[in-house]
Amino acid sequence: MSPRLSETTLPQARAEAIRPAYDRAESRIGVVHFGPGAFHRAHQAFFFDRMLTRDPGLAISVVSLRSDAVRAALEPQDGLYSLLEREAEPSLRVIGAIREVLTAPGDPEAVFARLTDPMVRLVSATVTEKGYCLTPAGDLDTSHPDIRRDLADPARPSTLVGWLVEGLRRRRTAGLPGLTALSCDNLSRNGDAWRRTALQFARARGEADLARWIEGEVAFPGSMVDSITPATDEALRTEAEQALGLTDAWPVQRERFAQWVIGGDLGADAATFAEAGVILTGDVAGFERAKLRLLNGAHSTLAYVGLALGVATVAQAMAEPRLAAFVEALMRREIAPTVAAPAGLDLDGYIGEVLTRFRNPAIVHKLSQIAWDGSQKLPVRLLATLDDALTQNLPIDRLATGVAAWMLFVRRQAGAGEALVDPLARDLVAVARTCTGEPAADVARFLALDAVFPRRLAQSPRLRAALEAGYASLSSPNARAEFAA
Repeated sequence: MSPRLSETTLPQARAEAIRPAYDRAESRIGVVHFGPGAFHRAHQAFFFDRMLTRDPGLAISVVSLRSDAVRAALEPQDGLYSLLEREAEPSLRVIGAIREVLTAPGDPEAVFARLTDPMVRLVSATVTEKGYCLTPAGDLDTSHPDIRRDLADPARPSTLVGWLVEGLRRRRTAGLPGLTALSCDNLSRNGDAWRRTALQFARARGEADLARWIEGEVAFPGSMVDSITPATDEALRTEAEQALGLTDAWPVQRERFAQWVIGGDLGADAATFAEAGVILTGDVAGFERAKLRLLNGAHSTLAYVGLALGVATVAQAMAEPRLAAFVEALMRREIAPTVAAPAGLDLDGYIGEVLTRFRNPAIVHKLSQIAWDGSQKLPVRLLATLDDALTQNLPIDRLATGVAAWMLFVRRQAGAGEALVDPLARDLVAVARTCTGEPAADVARFLALDAVFPRRLAQSPRLRAALEAGYASLSSPNARAEFAA
C-alpha cells in the first residue's frame, strides 16, 4: 500500500497530480460549512481552493451534523483529499481548502468557537432539502422532533437552523458583526428558505430582538449548484491511489463541468468568487428554471424513455442515435421556448453543453437511479413545462412521451414485483396493478392521481391524447427499432 496522503507526503505525489496553487500554511479559516459530503468536497471546496490563490482567508472548517466518517478519513490527511475529474482525458487534483474537520455532536463547543471566530465571514450548507425541516408550505416545521428538541435545549442543537441561530446569538452577544449564510442545497429559493427558517426559529425561542438583528446583519444569498458527482467506491479509491501515488481514504469524483450561480449580497468577497468561476447574477431563479427544465427535464425523459427501450446508462442512451436526436429535439423545440433566459445564459450554448455532458462515457450514471422519486421530480421537471406549453399552444409530443414513459416505468416495476423508490410508491403501485396495457385506460388511471397531476393538466384533451400516443409507442414490442425523433 502507498503512503497515506498528508501534508508530509504530498511532495511524493505523482507529477501528473495537480497540487494546491497556494501556501496552505498561510491560509486562514473564514468559512464554516455544514454537510461535508462528496458533493461539497467535489464542488464548493473546489471553488474555494481556487479562491485561496487570491484570498488566503477563505479556508474551510467543515462540520458534520451526524457522522464521524469524514473526520476519521480526512483528519489523518490534514484535510487533504483528491478530486478525479472524469472525462475522456481525466485529471486528478489534490484539494487543500479544508483546514479543519469537526463532528458537531462530539464537540459542540468547537463548532460554536468557529462560528464566533471574528475571521469567519461565511457559513454554507449542503444538508439536502430535508435538513431544513420545512413544512409543505415552506415554513419551519416547529412540530419536527429535532426542531422541538433544539428549541428546548438551544445550546446543544442538532439541526442546521439550530446551529446557525445559536451561533449567531453568540456572535451578537460577543459584539461581532453578522455574516453571510449561503445555502448550496438543491432547494428552490434556498436563500429565502434558510433566512425564513432562521427568523422563525429565533422567534420560536422567544428572541424577537435576535430575529431583528439577523434580519439586519445576516445576508442569505440564493444559489444554484450543478455537477454530476457519482458516489465514492472502492474502484475510485484504487484509481485515485494509482493516479496519485498515495493512499486517499476518501477521494471524490465528478464530471469536469461544475457550475455555481449565486444571487444576492457577497459584499467584498464578490470579486473573489467571480474570479474563481462563480456566476454572480440578479436572477438565480432564471438559471434554476433553465436547469430544472432543460437539464433535469431532459435527464428524466432520457431515463424513462431509455429504460423503456432497454438502455441502462445515460451515456449508452445518448449513443442511440434516434434517442439522442429525440432528446435534443425535446430540449430545443419543446422546452427552450418555455424558458426565459436570464442575462448571461445562452440557451443554445447551454443545451449543447448539456448534451455533451450526457454523452460523457467516463460518467456511469444509471437511468434506474435517475428514475427514482418520479412523483416528486416530474411536477417541476416536466409538468410545469407542459402547462406552459399548453397555455402557449406549443408542441408537446416529446414532453408527453417522457411522462408516458414514467407511467410505463411504474407499471413495469409493479408488474415485475420490483421496488419502486418513490414517496408515493404505495399509491403508484396500486394504480399500476389495475393497468391492463390499454393506453387510454392506463393513462386515465395515472392522471387521476391528484398528488402528481394538477387538475387543469389532467383534464386537457390535448395532453391526454399525446400521453396515450407516447404510451402506445413505447409499449410496442418493436419500440426500440421503431423509435424515432
